[in-house]
Amino acid sequence: MKLNPAHIEEVLELINQGPYFQLLNIDIKVLEEGRCICEADIERKHMNCFGGMHGGAYESIMDTAAYWALYAQMPEDAGFITLDQTANLVRAVQEGTHVRCEGRVVKQGGSICICEAEMVDEKGRLLGMATSKMFVSPSLQPISAAIDDLDPSRKLPPKFIEA
Repeated sequence: MKLNPAHIEEVLELINQGPYFQLLNIDIKVLEEGRCICEADIERKHMNCFGGMHGGAYESIMDTAAYWALYAQMPEDAGFITLDQTANLVRAVQEGTHVRCEGRVVKQGGSICICEAEMVDEKGRLLGMATSKMFVSPSLQPISAAIDDLDPSRKLPPKFIEA
């Protein structure tokens, strides 16, 4: 079985319109088996009261990349959530910075999966890295729930096609 490009295209269009992604300017650019790349332009709304990017914004971007890296290799309409995340924020980020974050699957298990993410700035400097533990359960955030919330009339093409 091979990942269906038409499915991925539809999913990207759907999830990039999600309210939280819109709030934080997160845009998923690449979604493929075991890998996700997202980007964000850092604005005032990402800043803490000291003028640097808030730790929660760092972690949201890294969690997004880790989570969606796993999506592309999970079975059709599988559900999972982030159970926990360990993050290291290694460089201050200022307003006006463009960040790129790449997530990848480290281990896919039946109920627990481990993913990693690294975030860099436009000069390629490491800003943060995170390890996320995902809990798999059919009732937790399957893509059908995103469709129900964001666009109930949408019908996705099958996630996988014959190779």
